[in-house]
Amino acid sequence: MAATKKPKSRSFKENVRAQPIVLVGLMGAGKTYIGQKLAQNLDLDFVDADTEIEAAADCTIEEIFSRYGEKAFREGERLVIARLLNKSALVIATGGGAFLNKETRENIAQHAISIWLKADLDTTLRRVSRRNDRPLLKTSNKRQTLERLMEERYPLYEKADLVLGTSNTGPSETVEGIIRALKRHLKRPNKV
Repeated sequence: MAATKKPKSRSFKENVRAQPIVLVGLMGAGKTYIGQKLAQNLDLDFVDADTEIEAAADCTIEEIFSRYGEKAFREGERLVIARLLNKSALVIATGGGAFLNKETRENIAQHAISIWLKADLDTTLRRVSRRNDRPLLKTSNKRQTLERLMEERYPLYEKADLVLGTSNTGPSETVEGIIRALKRHLKRPNKV
């Protein structure tokens, strides 16, 4: 009687290429910059969902909010992310509100590995103050707005597969931390 061969286990690089990696978190958490560095390090493609939304709408996020409102933006965001989740070997940086949509969260949970890049209030405030094109921060008190957004969103971000703090780490250290967390995560049964 011939012995049955054990299936060859896949390498980390093969496992990580099997499904998209989706970065979630509040604006200023570093999703785009860290996502680009992570994709480069893992030899994956990178896509910023906000850039894809702007291309589909042929206008900026700020213009979408101004012309059509947040609800229309969120619907476009949901559709773009659903399309991106059909690809593998990809790192996706989502907008800060994308993970709030239940359908999007469920779609990400089913088709990808989600990573919450978590930053504290002071770090987030410092980072978002560098840009003035964030529609939700067109307010006189950015700190208060961010506090409210954190209170609303952090309980949903906690549903991500992995959580990594970005407040006290540089980009290289954060990427290394993500890779270590991905290796542990992908070793668990039924993760790929």
